[in-house]
Amino acid sequence: MWVRPGSTRPGVGGQRSGALIVRVSARAVGGQATEAALSAVAAAFGVRRRAVTLINGASSRTKIVEVEGADPSELNRLLAKADGDPS
Repeated sequence: MWVRPGSTRPGVGGQRSGALIVRVSARAVGGQATEAALSAVAAAFGVRRRAVTLINGASSRTKIVEVEGADPSELNRLLAKADGDPS
């Protein structure tokens, strides 16, 4: 996933170089944006926050996560969403 901290329009959807875009309002200070992004991904996939594990990229905008119990078709739907698409 690719995280855009400090966004005025938080949301999950679209892609950047094949990575799922996650926009969060939290700033990239003290891991706040990372935690907000993990929570947003959990909500987007309809799983509990503890089902989302950060594998790599704690201090990077590009992160690798594992989402336990997620439906792969949901990832495809989220990747296909246009930036700013509310659906």
